[in-house]
Amino acid sequence: MIRAIGLDADDTLWENETFFRLTEGEFCAMLSDHAEPDHIASRLIDIERANLERYGYGIKGFMLSMVETAIQLTDGAVDGRTIARILELGQDMLAHPVDLLPGVERALDDLSDRPLILITKGDLMDQERKVAASGLAERFAAVEILADKTPEAYARVLSAHDVDPRDFLMAGNSLKSDVIPVLELGGWGIHIPHGPTWVLEHAEEPDAPRFRKLAGIAELPALIRGIEQG
Repeated sequence: MIRAIGLDADDTLWENETFFRLTEGEFCAMLSDHAEPDHIASRLIDIERANLERYGYGIKGFMLSMVETAIQLTDGAVDGRTIARILELGQDMLAHPVDLLPGVERALDDLSDRPLILITKGDLMDQERKVAASGLAERFAAVEILADKTPEAYARVLSAHDVDPRDFLMAGNSLKSDVIPVLELGGWGIHIPHGPTWVLEHAEEPDAPRFRKLAGIAELPALIRGIEQG
């Protein structure tokens, strides 16, 4: 039996990565006099990767990385208006409404016969805002906002909720963050792809007996019933 179900938030319950890519597109257009869009995007990714340990995941780190990229690409000549526009773009992202993905509410209803744990990562304030704005908070037995999704972080969450990893199932859009760490602990990892995936979340699809892939979250209740029925 699966005693508890973990669900990712961004791009599993609601839209997220699309807004990053739209903002990145506008950022590249702003700096088009200094480099080609592909070069700007590549430099931004490199800087984001280097900054993860400093800023963690989320919009605020993305904003700071865009500022740093603009400074580097212009050799320090970037003007105040451009910096102000970058900050404005980030602030717009932080204020964006939460748009639930299709089938989410029905799936949560169908899964409500056992504890649901919302497990997300990123900036604490922004993630708390989105959880509250989603209207879904009361459907979860717990909400866990992590700095990163590592096997060790999942183990701490499961220990705190007295759940054996072998009796746990985690579903989300990221192989790297939502699936592989849980498989390493002996749990079930369910991949539900959605839209573009941030390059720093890319990973190879695992070859593991407890790995499954679904077209949408609406398929999750039936999958769990099938797993339990053997």
